[in-house]
Amino acid sequence: MTGPSSAPRLETERLILRGFRREDLDAHAATLGNPAVTRYLTDEPMSREDAWRRLMMAVGQWPLLGYGYWAVTLKGSGRLVGQCGFADFERAMEPDISGEPEMGWIFDPSVHGQGIAFEACAAALDWADFELDAASYPALISVENEPSMRLAHRLGFDRLPDAVYRDEQVALFRRPARRS
Repeated sequence: MTGPSSAPRLETERLILRGFRREDLDAHAATLGNPAVTRYLTDEPMSREDAWRRLMMAVGQWPLLGYGYWAVTLKGSGRLVGQCGFADFERAMEPDISGEPEMGWIFDPSVHGQGIAFEACAAALDWADFELDAASYPALISVENEPSMRLAHRLGFDRLPDAVYRDEQVALFRRPARRS
């Protein structure tokens, strides 16, 4: 895969999507330590150490894959409010989505219901449609996470038959790439 070795800067009306920085750890850990955020991701809030690992993973994907996750910040204040992007987690699941840019997002509850996640994810998808040679983008969502499923539909993802990942049923979504 050829592509950027670090996250390119994307700008929307209200947001800046950029690569993660070390100084993002406090805000990132606060979001991932919030039970309202992690109830669909893990059994319990993430520790600062786990948040650091996720931050490093977000940075490390870019040179390995040519895509990854962006830190999503508010214009003006620069406050980190979430993350979105693409990854290849080499998930052991059926159907197999390994090798595909799987889309994901996590946003702080302070910006829920404001269209921030949609704005950020739409910008990431626009970038992917232009930069990646993918036919489509899968996304896995907890079957209980109605807000994320609504966002996926709004972004143009279609729900497919559910998949099983780590012995749990998950909603599998897919959005075709839209070539410019």
